[in-house]
Amino acid sequence: MSLRSDGTLECWGSNEENQCDSVYKTFTNIINVACGWNHSVALKDNGTLECWGNNECNQCDSLYKTFTGVIYVACGQNHSVALTSNGNIECWGSNDKNQCNSVYKTFTDIIDVACGINHSVALKRNGTIECWGNNRSDQCNSVYKTFTDVINVACGSFYSVALFENGTIECWGDNYNNQCDSIYKKFTGVIDIACGVYHSVVLKSDGTLECWGSDGFNQCDPVYKTFTNVIYVACGGFHSVALLDNGTIKCWGNNDETQCDPVYKTFTNIKLPHQDYILK
Repeated sequence: MSLRSDGTLECWGSNEENQCDSVYKTFTNIINVACGWNHSVALKDNGTLECWGNNECNQCDSLYKTFTGVIYVACGQNHSVALTSNGNIECWGSNDKNQCNSVYKTFTDIIDVACGINHSVALKRNGTIECWGNNRSDQCNSVYKTFTDVINVACGSFYSVALFENGTIECWGDNYNNQCDSIYKKFTGVIDIACGVYHSVVLKSDGTLECWGSDGFNQCDPVYKTFTNVIYVACGGFHSVALLDNGTIKCWGNNDETQCDPVYKTFTNIKLPHQDYILK
């Protein structure tokens, strides 16, 4: 899924659960978009949401239509989290792993959220984080309570990554596929992070990328080292997408559902998601 400069969307890849159903072509004034396993959520400039795709776990339940003042949205496998302008969050969809447990209603002054498969992480304005949901692989282990000066968070399947003000990162949770391998400790100058199921990508201040974790689908293929002038990065399950400063995108990794189909090479004027709220 990509956001165009005119506030419309482009979607490509699997459509078996209507996650690329052409309904998205009716949406306008979009400022951000997030994708779950088989559903998507778009944020409009009036602070409301649109959702489409699989709804078997209520991840597209019309409850989302009651939310206003939304400034950011994130999706897990079958749940979603919306951040509102008052620093609170709303969660809907599957709750089988406590990923929509009402503990999130106790969190205040939130400025960023991220979702793994069945867990979520919220960043507070004071640079600390909160985590809730599945803890099977220690992805909600209390180690995160020791972190301060955090400015961004991202979640993989059963692990999480925090970006600190000094441009370094920490990772905790599942390490079965080296997604929390200590190689990440050598990265500096990091300004953005994104996670797939078992791999992560960081964007550095010089416009280049670093990738680590599973490479079973070439999602960490060194082709990414040839990319320059990157301004944003995002990950699907086993593939990644980089936005360049000229409004074009690069895609690498798994292509079994045409998620890296070269159709993306025809897209122009792709823009950054709206992220003005993020703590600087």
